[in-house]
Amino acid sequence: MRRYLLFCPLVAIVLLAACNGRDQSHTTNDLDTLSADTLVADSFDEDFSTVVVPKAADELFDDFIFNFAGNRKLQRERIVFPLLTEQNGQQTYLSRSQWKMEHFFMRQGYYILLFDSERHMEIVKDTSIIRAVVEKIIFDEGTIQQYVFNRIRGTWMMTSIHKIPLTQSHNATFLAFYHQFACDPDFQANHLEKTVGFEGPDPDDDFSQMEGIITSDTWEAFAPQLPSKSLYNIVYGRPEQEGNQKIYVLRGIANGLELQMTFRRRGDTWRLSKLIT
Repeated sequence: MRRYLLFCPLVAIVLLAACNGRDQSHTTNDLDTLSADTLVADSFDEDFSTVVVPKAADELFDDFIFNFAGNRKLQRERIVFPLLTEQNGQQTYLSRSQWKMEHFFMRQGYYILLFDSERHMEIVKDTSIIRAVVEKIIFDEGTIQQYVFNRIRGTWMMTSIHKIPLTQSHNATFLAFYHQFACDPDFQANHLEKTVGFEGPDPDDDFSQMEGIITSDTWEAFAPQLPSKSLYNIVYGRPEQEGNQKIYVLRGIANGLELQMTFRRRGDTWRLSKLIT
């Protein structure tokens, strides 16, 4: 693996394309505005009742949630009705007839994961996890819709839905920072470490990765496009109190997109320290 100081304009241009960089002249974020049919087929509107879901899909929540989001019959079978919904301390219950198919992030075409460390990232592969939450984070509303799943006797079931203020999230400080980081290029440039580590495809070798250092004066060429209106986040297990490191992973569903950004909290703010494309 080769190492570079990433300052050469030609290298920057090549890697800009590789990491889905943005055109700063655009005022709208393409990740927020892409229509469903540009990312996934319209077949999500169809009834997938004929699809056979393997028993192994209950071992990992990742396998289960993709089946749950795309299979209408399975979804209705895997919800505990009447379904508890809670907002502002008020509890109501949804009946089976009131439920509407929920595709979560499948139409959007990507989702995110937030981890506190590289070791924490292994939780995705942990088959002993019995609780997971799919969060729909809506920045303009300042709210999070939490879809809670529990594995009951080896079977994943949706057991409740909770709508909470974003300020009550265990990731509240980071999410407030992230929203401004995603929206404001000047804020971004002012919230980088002195050097940002970079790992990405080698433009000279399709089968190799390269490492390098991005400095503040070259950041604009490498700055990835980030969604800023809403996010779907998956939380595995019981979240811990927010620490001083956050690893943000944006993962595409059908387009092969994979982006990883490591942030460290310095005093009362966060700074980007590493970018992997």
